[in-house]
Amino acid sequence: MSAPTTPAPTRPLPAPPVPGAAVLTTRPLTARAVLGRSVWTLAVVLISLTTVMPLIWTLSTSLKPEGEILSSYLQFVPDNPTLANYVTLFTDGPFGRYLANSAIIALGGTVTNLFFGGLAGYALAKLTFRGRGVVFSLFLGSMMVPAIITMVPTFLVLRRFPLVGGNDLFGEGGAGFINSYGAVLIPFAAGPFAVFFMRQFFQALPDELGDAARIDGASEFRIFWNVYLPLARAGLAVLGVLTFQAGWNSFLWPLIALNDPEMLTVQVGLAGYVNEYQTEYGPLLAGTILASLPVLLVFVFAQRYIIENFAHSGTK
Repeated sequence: MSAPTTPAPTRPLPAPPVPGAAVLTTRPLTARAVLGRSVWTLAVVLISLTTVMPLIWTLSTSLKPEGEILSSYLQFVPDNPTLANYVTLFTDGPFGRYLANSAIIALGGTVTNLFFGGLAGYALAKLTFRGRGVVFSLFLGSMMVPAIITMVPTFLVLRRFPLVGGNDLFGEGGAGFINSYGAVLIPFAAGPFAVFFMRQFFQALPDELGDAARIDGASEFRIFWNVYLPLARAGLAVLGVLTFQAGWNSFLWPLIALNDPEMLTVQVGLAGYVNEYQTEYGPLLAGTILASLPVLLVFVFAQRYIIENFAHSGTK
């Protein structure tokens, strides 16, 4: 008597195609498509190298001893890496004071620009008043004026500001706001670009939110602060990064308005390592690396909001 045989397993039949459904098929890449992707990848790699290599070279050179900087300036890996250039920054000069001055100016300018720029942008976007278009046109027109043209009038206004810095009622006898943080913060407390940027952002938000808050008895400032401003976090993040970068990297105006050695910013302080007779490359490049870190950290912290801003702009 033979043993019973086990039936072979059967494979399930493929489901019949649904009428009207699109069938996805992958086509092999053509030679033209492969060539296009290869060229695109090569271009991206080259652009990345040209962007990153100067930073890598600067970091490498800042870790080289003085005798090795000029003898092997094309060598990316130091033979004898050292932190002597970073130590020299803080021992031979008040570099820490320069960093503190730049931080105060950059952070203070960012806060004032975000607040007053957001306030003015909200007023131009959500409030109705006579002359609103003229005011906005004046802000746009001021963006077309080169900043160097307004430096002398701005300096004179700050220098002769009444009852400040030893000045009398007529602006005589003292230095006004010159050699103080106010000389850098006040002229750029509400920049035209900040007003324009925030006005465009607030215009994209619905008016019904403010109308509902007004019905509930909220004041106009409370509507701005509690209703619209939290919705503008993405725009504020982008504007904050741009403002912080501009304030941290500013050179010409702090050089004019802050001539006290104790008030110099990091960018002006780094220029002191370059003179007519020699250039101290080691401390200069070490200071450049340290001066680049705050802007990089701010961008890393705010990149999520920057991406959110671009996504918001694309879905208007």
